[in-house]
Amino acid sequence: MSDLPRKAVTRTARLAALPLGFAGRATWGLGKRIGGKSAELVARELQQRTADQLFKVLGELKGGAMKFGQALSVFESALPEEVAGPYRAALTKLQDAAPPMPTRTVHGVLEERLGEEWRELFLEFEDKPAAAASIGQVHRAVWHDGREVAVKVQYPGAGEALLSDLTQLSRFARLLGPLIPGMDIKPLINELRDRVSEELDYSLEAQAQREHAEVFAGDPDVVVPCVVHQSDQVLVTEWIDGIPLSEVIADGTEEQRNRAGQLLARFLFSGPARTGLLHADPHPGNFRLLPGADDEEGPESWRLGVLDFGTVDRLPGGLPETIGICLRLTLEGDAETVYELLREEGFVKESIALDPDAVLAYLLPIIEPAEAEAFGFTRGWMRTQAARIADIRSPAHQLGKQLNLPPSYLLIHRVTLSTIGVLCQLNATVRLRDELEEWLPGFVRAE
Repeated sequence: MSDLPRKAVTRTARLAALPLGFAGRATWGLGKRIGGKSAELVARELQQRTADQLFKVLGELKGGAMKFGQALSVFESALPEEVAGPYRAALTKLQDAAPPMPTRTVHGVLEERLGEEWRELFLEFEDKPAAAASIGQVHRAVWHDGREVAVKVQYPGAGEALLSDLTQLSRFARLLGPLIPGMDIKPLINELRDRVSEELDYSLEAQAQREHAEVFAGDPDVVVPCVVHQSDQVLVTEWIDGIPLSEVIADGTEEQRNRAGQLLARFLFSGPARTGLLHADPHPGNFRLLPGADDEEGPESWRLGVLDFGTVDRLPGGLPETIGICLRLTLEGDAETVYELLREEGFVKESIALDPDAVLAYLLPIIEPAEAEAFGFTRGWMRTQAARIADIRSPAHQLGKQLNLPPSYLLIHRVTLSTIGVLCQLNATVRLRDELEEWLPGFVRAE
């Protein structure tokens, strides 16, 4: 692969092959059944083949296809276990890795954006990428002043590819829907498309990262690497080591998983309160678990390294106070006031009348983690919530269809759901209520 595949006809052909592949595998499965294989065994093989093809195509295309795959991967914990098993390994691959672009392409971008003498900016530069993501890949290097740095290089043609992929994927949304029961895939794709221009602009990313790095400088819990240099298609930041969250999910100890979960929740709610910005790409590839400063030992000294500020939501006053007030009043059982607040904010349209008690019953299971002193996030709990809302026979499904998500809450909603998905992947026990009381406006009643 000499470049990010840019020709629309080529990329469209690869994506268009996905539904054909699904149909072909269904025929293959029927043949295996006729040949005497058990339905369970055939289904398992079918799911594995589907996962392999889907995520191979998404990973190779990078761009919007891979961005969609990464967004989807954090919802893996909502899948029924018999479906999740075959998909889990393929989903996890998308969180940290993708086929790299050739060295000559990387050097070409660096020469074009940093100048012909770009090598003089570095004491060392590793041609082999340390990580690859949806619109760029990261190389480890040593800056001319001796600092270890991460050099993020944008794939040539990434913008065109992102828009093309997401447009094409939106046409297949119905086919992709069964991957996450109860979730409408099309709005997720549309929202990702709306964020493309921001994520492609490394100057905006550098600004957001600088603001976070300044606020979290010296923080005992959260580490944000400083920006060293930025130009079109190239972003240089300080390098941070640590255990990728995907590895903590796969092999971490209980102490590591709990600490990572607590810090992730802390960053989700403290970030907007302290910076006025919401980090809006919470997939595991963007986080690291770091040892304590000054070689402190013990789980409580571990810190959370945060990467990739390409997508942020600007919230000058922090998270909306209405969220905290509604959470508190729901836990207090004040159905009427919660209902009125939801109407005022546009969650219930004026043309629709709902039973406030039914709305409360819909919300309470979802916000259970905010009530407990410490809550164990598990895939089982996540699947239960997804199944309750997805089951067309359930009252929750019928009521959920009548609720509305105002545009101003769309990104907040996705980030919150994604973070909860990661907490469930971590199987972490988290004192969520502590973070809400500390950082969420309106959650604690004003004296």
